[in-house]
Amino acid sequence: MSRMLSRMGAWLHRQMPTHEQLEGNRFTAPLARRQELFRFTRRSVPRGVAVGLLVGIFALIPGVQIVGAAMMCVPCRGNIPLAAAMTFLSNPATTPFILAASIWLGNHLGYHADLSTFYALYESGAGVGAWGSWLLSDAAPALLVGLFVISTVCAALGYVLSMWFWRWWIGRKHHARRLRPVRADSAAVPVPTKSENAA
Repeated sequence: MSRMLSRMGAWLHRQMPTHEQLEGNRFTAPLARRQELFRFTRRSVPRGVAVGLLVGIFALIPGVQIVGAAMMCVPCRGNIPLAAAMTFLSNPATTPFILAASIWLGNHLGYHADLSTFYALYESGAGVGAWGSWLLSDAAPALLVGLFVISTVCAALGYVLSMWFWRWWIGRKHHARRLRPVRADSAAVPVPTKSENAA
């Protein structure tokens, strides 16, 4: 597992833009001067994960998610690349489930939205106009409350889990680093044989 994680980390590191590329872009140049937004530290990683999950689940609009997560990371001092990556958890495969769960949760919290209409619109491949009229009728409060609760809970869980994972990862690296000198010293020291011990 650690080998797979190190490979994923190396791949992610190769895919990220360099500092010079970010400074060369007129849109990202102000952010590129704040290097704490791109460093992987014990505080910025959980913040970036939480912001990415919060915006990615609540916004559900593909272009707005990454930009919104990056903008929220600036005052929160979260890791922007991780926040952008977390927004991809809400994708075309997961969005219907997120919407259905949000409406269901909103209904249980006292709001009213008809789930059968949601499923009928989804299965018929309805257009934006049909979805908009359904949302503006009675589904909007249930959907928004459900999305808010789900995104907040997911962000809190993501924060705690990423903080725990970061501490485990760094602890493992420190433990391996402490063992390295011991292994090098033990190879250099000759081990006495039985005949030397008897003498």
